[in-house]
Amino acid sequence: MKIVILGGNSKSTFYLYNKLRKKYSIEKIIIEKGISKIDFLNTRIKRFGYLKVFDQILFKIFISNLLNFFSSSRINEIIREFELDDSPISNQKILFVDSVNSQLCRDNLIKLYPDLVLVNGTGIISEKTLNCISTLFINSHVGITPEYRGVHGAYWALVNNDFENCGVTVHKVDKGIDTGDIIYQETIKISINDNFATYPYIQNGIGIKLIEKSIDDFNRNKINFFEKKNVESKLFTHPTFSEYIYNLIIKKVK
Repeated sequence: MKIVILGGNSKSTFYLYNKLRKKYSIEKIIIEKGISKIDFLNTRIKRFGYLKVFDQILFKIFISNLLNFFSSSRINEIIREFELDDSPISNQKILFVDSVNSQLCRDNLIKLYPDLVLVNGTGIISEKTLNCISTLFINSHVGITPEYRGVHGAYWALVNNDFENCGVTVHKVDKGIDTGDIIYQETIKISINDNFATYPYIQNGIGIKLIEKSIDDFNRNKINFFEKKNVESKLFTHPTFSEYIYNLIIKKVK
């Protein structure tokens, strides 16, 4: 079975590849460079407005970075527990593209024509890219769908006191944002030492295990899709400084 990974340029893509390469034939890792920080900010300002984006930047500078620094011991503990490995990948295995929706990306997908495409941390994949080959695209999402689409699904579930929906989803990729048919879901266990910085590492560890199960199911022609739950579906974004402080003080969510 030939597998291609479409990934963002992040540690989680390296974790995924280094874990899977021990068991499966990974033909290529196509890594999306992503848009520049200026373009990213401009896009967010158009969507959310200046005040919210400024508040999100404050969160990134004064909360997120500090949490990562002070949680390094716990993060390393999770990395060891799930055997997450961000070792460099051979240049022969990697193809960098500006976007997963670029013609270069589509041309290589057509040329490689994998049996299965694994998606990790890219931008929204267009129908044109999804349909350029008749191959299943699956994604590991750090949240339980359809309740927690978007980003930081574990954090927002805890904010909502929704422990049964604090977890990970592996799903088919469609044209929406985390709206595809569900293959596997699993909740995660949060300890008193965990916080916003550590949740994604736990989710990555669980998510890779669910991806492995999905690959094995696909290889045996036994992959199943769950019926979508008839519940409210919401798209979440990055917390702001104000939201985080409020949730920390009032809801005791770190």
